[in-house]
Formats: sequence, C-alpha cells, structure tokens
Amino acid sequence: MSDQVQEQQTINQRDFLWNFWPVLPLYPFGRRRTLRREVVKGTIWTFEQVQGIMYVVVPIRMTVVKLDAGGLLVYSPVASTPECIRLMNQLVEVHGDVKYIILPTISGLEHKVFVGPFARKFPKAQVFVAPNQWSFPLQLPLSWLGFPLGRTHELPEDSTQAPFGDEFDYAMLGPIHLGPGTFEEIAFLHRRSRTLLITDSVVSVPEDPPEIVQLDPYPLLFHAKDEVFDQVEDSKASRRKGWQRISLFAFYFRPSAVETIPLGQAFRDAHNAPDRSRKAYFGLFPFKWKKNWHFSFEALRGGGRLFVAPILQTLILNRAPQETLDWAYHVATWNFHRIIPCHFDGPIEATPQQFHQAFSFLRKDASRDGLDKINFSLPEEDFELLKEIDEKLSQRGIVPPPREKV
Repeated sequence: MSDQVQEQQTINQRDFLWNFWPVLPLYPFGRRRTLRREVVKGTIWTFEQVQGIMYVVVPIRMTVVKLDAGGLLVYSPVASTPECIRLMNQLVEVHGDVKYIILPTISGLEHKVFVGPFARKFPKAQVFVAPNQWSFPLQLPLSWLGFPLGRTHELPEDSTQAPFGDEFDYAMLGPIHLGPGTFEEIAFLHRRSRTLLITDSVVSVPEDPPEIVQLDPYPLLFHAKDEVFDQVEDSKASRRKGWQRISLFAFYFRPSAVETIPLGQAFRDAHNAPDRSRKAYFGLFPFKWKKNWHFSFEALRGGGRLFVAPILQTLILNRAPQETLDWAYHVATWNFHRIIPCHFDGPIEATPQQFHQAFSFLRKDASRDGLDKINFSLPEEDFELLKEIDEKLSQRGIVPPPREKV
C-alpha cells in the first residue's frame, strides 16, 4: 500500500470524527458517516447519519431549506463531523450563509446534543429553540447547555413573529408534563414546497434498510441471526432481515416475536459462539427469534403507512390526548404533500388526512377519522413491555397516569 493511499484513508477516517460522542455515547460513537440528499431541486436537502444501542441503529436526519431571501435554514442538526460540515459548506457556497438553526424539541437529547457544536461552525446563524427547554437534575441556563450565548432565542408562540415567518408556519405540541421531564415538539411547514418537517411524532418504516444504514452493514448482519450460533453471509436478503428486526427492537424494545434467553444459558452459549470478538459482544446474543417474526414487522410497517411510535403512544401522548389531537388537526389544515421526519423513512409522500389519521389511537371511535375500513392499530402483544413500564411508572407516581381517549 502506497503512502498516498494510506494518507487518503487517514483523511477519510478523520472526515467522520465526532469528538463529542461521550456526551451521549450512542453507536457508532466517535465515527459517523453522513449522506446528503436533494429532496426538492435547489430548495431542500436532507443530511442523514445513524445512531443506536446494541446495534439497533436507525437513521437520524436534519433538513436544510433554502430561503427565498437567500441563505439557509437548518431544522434539527445532526453531528457536525468534518464530512457533514464540508457538505453543508458546499450548499453555503451556492445558496448563502446558514441564517437560522432550529431545535424543534425539548425532550430529545439525541437532537439537543448536536445543536451547540453545529452552531459554532456557523457563527452568523441565529439559533431558535422550542420554548420550555429543561435539563435534569438541575435546570440550567441555555448557554450552560452548550447553546451559543447572545444568538440563541426561544421560538415565538406566534409563527408570524419569527424572522422566517413569511416562509414557514409552525405549530407546537405541548408542553406535556411527564413528572421528571416534559415533552414538546414543533412541526414546521415550508409553504412554497408544501413540505412538513417533523421531529419524532410520526414515522414510516421502509421494507429495506435505508442507504445510510447500509454503509456499515455489520449491525444488519448481527440482527439477521436467528440465534447465537448462526453465521450470516452478507447479502441483500440478510440485510433486509436484519433491518426489519432492528425496526421491531427500536419500536417495542421487546417485541412478541423474540424469545429472551436466560442469562446463564446465554453466557454458556457465548462461550461456544462462532464469533466471540469484542465487536460481537464476545458472543453474547441473549435472544432467539420466533419463526413468525416477519408478521410482526408487516403489522408494524402497515405497507409504509404513517404512524406514531409505540413509545409515544404508550408513555407520552396518551397523557394529553385532546391537546395532541387538536395539534394534529391544526397541522392537517396546512397544505402539504410531503413529510420529512427526523427518523426512519424520509421524505414521505403523504397527505394532511394521513397525518391526522396517524393519531387516531387517541380516539375511542376511530371511524370518526374515516378508519372504519383501514386498520391503523398495532398488535397489542407487541406493547406488553411498554405497558409494563407505563404501569410501574404510574403506580410509583413518577409520571401522571394516562387520560381517557377522546
């Protein structure tokens, strides 16, 4: 290998470095790839990275919008690696400086942690954050949380009062009080492109693994195993299988299609596993998939429909059903045909009605949303662990109990 090739590989590795990973130690830790896509020609771009736990990796996405007056608005930044900033600067050279950086949530640490470092790369940008920001265990000033002093502002309640209000509408869901924390999310509508920007409230799951996840296929192949002794070849089918199981873990934590192995047995099996490397968690694989696991994924995906993540359904939004439905109805009055969430699939071609329908789990009578012919519910058996968590948190007074459906 020539010195030039070795030097180029070193440069490439440095291009992916994320030095602040210890603040939120999620996989892939200090090395993150970035993919940029043009969604609307010359107007909207997405930047995708991955993150997760125990190789349960999913896309995390920021959206960049060109402003009519020149310059760029950034919705929910991702890790400001050299690669990410280089790709951003390519847009800046053509379309002008980053003018506004938006943090549209108060509860998602996986979104908050990136804003300060990203903003420091673009010192001319004004940072706008969702109001009611909080920190635990102490409430700290925004500047102490890494947001740039002197150019960080709360988003006005009235979107027409924002400096970009002539191009965007936005609507706040929350704050929803959850005992030790609070949930809030802000949906943004870019009127000219009829594009809705969403953080966590709705998602859609693709059948095949997204391109950003396939840049490092090891997590896909790790979860393609049926049990610890399997050796999986890298193929399109294996990657799809791994992705679909990752999706089940990501949404349910313990889906009904997986059997947990007692730890004693799991450690004994690890001793005889074909891969006992550190990368493979020393052979530890404490679960086994049932033969019908694919039915659980198909029920979750629902043909690519929009839906609200089970954790939000079970632990958060059911604490404020009327407020959530009012917000969803308001957003559904906007004119959009495209949704870009911060996770899983995106962009998604979807209508305001489909967005509104995703929240019908909060209604006693889903037929009021025209769902009598469409099954938008998720399998009850997959909610078992989430419901156990919900019940224990409520019983101990850590979070308020859920309210009745509307």
